[in-house]
Amino acid sequence: MPAITKIRPRALVRASGGPRYAVALAVDALGTGLLRPFLLLYGVTVLRLSAPVTGTAMTIAVVAGLVCMPAVGRWLDRGPRSTVVAASMLVRVLGVALLLAAPAGHVWLFATAALFLGIGNQAWPAAHAALVATVAHGRERDAALAGGRALRNAGLGVGALLATACLTGGTAALQALAAVTGLAYLTAATLAWSVHLRADPAATPVKTSDDKPAPRMRALLAANVVYAFCLNVPEIALPLILVTQLHASPVWPAAVFVVNTVLVVTLQVPVTVLLSRFSRRSVLALAGAVLTVSYLGFLAAGSLGHDWAAPAVAAVSVVCTIGEIIYAGSATALVTHLAPAHALGRMIARFQLSTGFGLAVSPAVITALAPYGATALWGSLAAATLLSASAVAQ
Repeated sequence: MPAITKIRPRALVRASGGPRYAVALAVDALGTGLLRPFLLLYGVTVLRLSAPVTGTAMTIAVVAGLVCMPAVGRWLDRGPRSTVVAASMLVRVLGVALLLAAPAGHVWLFATAALFLGIGNQAWPAAHAALVATVAHGRERDAALAGGRALRNAGLGVGALLATACLTGGTAALQALAAVTGLAYLTAATLAWSVHLRADPAATPVKTSDDKPAPRMRALLAANVVYAFCLNVPEIALPLILVTQLHASPVWPAAVFVVNTVLVVTLQVPVTVLLSRFSRRSVLALAGAVLTVSYLGFLAAGSLGHDWAAPAVAAVSVVCTIGEIIYAGSATALVTHLAPAHALGRMIARFQLSTGFGLAVSPAVITALAPYGATALWGSLAAATLLSASAVAQ
C-alpha cells in the first residue's frame, strides 16, 4: 500500500497551471457564481420572457453544450490546452454581450446568449482537466484537480452571495451583474491564454498496462451518469423534499447548500490526498457506497416526526456531501489515468458528456419520482448508485 502523498501549497499551485492560471480559475468561478443561478431570473425580469420560454431556452442551451463536447475533445487532442480553456471563457463573454444587447421580449437573442453560455460551461471542465493532466502527473495531478474544484466552488459561492446581495436593485442590478460577469470572463480568458500551454500527445510514449482501459472506461462513463445525480441533490432533491413534503422552513435548504459548499471547499483536497493510498477505482466505488448510505439515510430521516425530520435530513446531507467529495476527487482522476495520451481530450470530453447528461436528466427524474413518495425517490437513487458502484469496482 503506497504512502499518503504530501502536496505542498506551492506545488499544488504549480501543478494546477501556475499562479496566473489559478487566478483565472478564481475569476471565472466568481463570474459564473454571479450569473448562473440568476440566468432564469434575468430572462423573466429583465427581458420580460415567460418562465416556460426562458426555461426551455436554457435547457436547449445545456443540450447544445453537450453536443459540442466531441469537437472539444478532438480540439484538445490536437494539443492546445490553455487555448481551449481560454476559448471556453471567451464564448461566455459573447453570451453575456448578447444578454446585454437583447431587448425586452426578444427570445431568440436570449436563447443564443444561453447557448454560448451553455457551450462554455460544458467545455470548461474538460479543458481544465486536460490542462492539469498536461502539467501534473500521478497523485499530484489528482490533488491539483481537487484543488481546482475547491477553488471553483469557493468562487461560485462568493459570486452567488454577491449576486444575492444585489438582487434588491431590480432590473438595473441584474444588468450590472451581467456586465461584471462578462468582464470577469474576459479577464479570466486573458490570464488563461497567457499560460501558453500546449501538449504534443503524439510524442508521448504509449502507456502499457495489463488493465483493460476501454471496457473500464465504458463502465465508468455509464456509472458516472448515475453518480452525477449527487451533484443536484443539495440544489434540487433536498429543497423539494424539505419544503414541499416535510413543510420545513426555506432556511433549511439554504443551510444545507451553504454547508455543502463550505465542506467541498475545505475538504476536497485533504480528502483526495488522504485517499490517495488506495486505487482510484476503489475510491470511486467507495464514493458510490457512501452516497447509497446517504440516500437511505434521507429515506429514514424523512420518516421521523415533524420536529426532527428537517434536522435529520440536514445531518444526513453531510454524509451525502462527503460522498460527493470522494466522487469528485476520484472520477476525473481515474479518467485521466485510464486515457491514453493521444486520446486524453476525447476521453475527458466523453466523461464530461456523461456528467452533463446526468445533470441534465436528474431534475426531471427527481421531480418525477418525488410525488410517489420518499421510498420511490431515495430507494431508486440508492439502488441505481449501488449498482453503478458495483460496476466501477469490477
